[in-house]
Amino acid sequence: MQTGTVKFFNEAKGFGFIKSDDEPSKEYFVHATGLAEKVRENDKVSFEVEEGKKGPMAVRVKKLA
Repeated sequence: MQTGTVKFFNEAKGFGFIKSDDEPSKEYFVHATGLAEKVRENDKVSFEVEEGKKGPMAVRVKKLA
């Protein structure tokens, strides 16, 4: 499981991006269907990476306490 920070999330459109803590140069696309709970910009999160239609994407995204 990786950790990161929600860089951007558009609740109306249901997608955003997470900047990885483990690989600072990487950002992962996240869709609302991959969220375990609601997230907002700047939230610290844990997530797993799976291959999506257009490349790697974050799934099972959860906020860290």
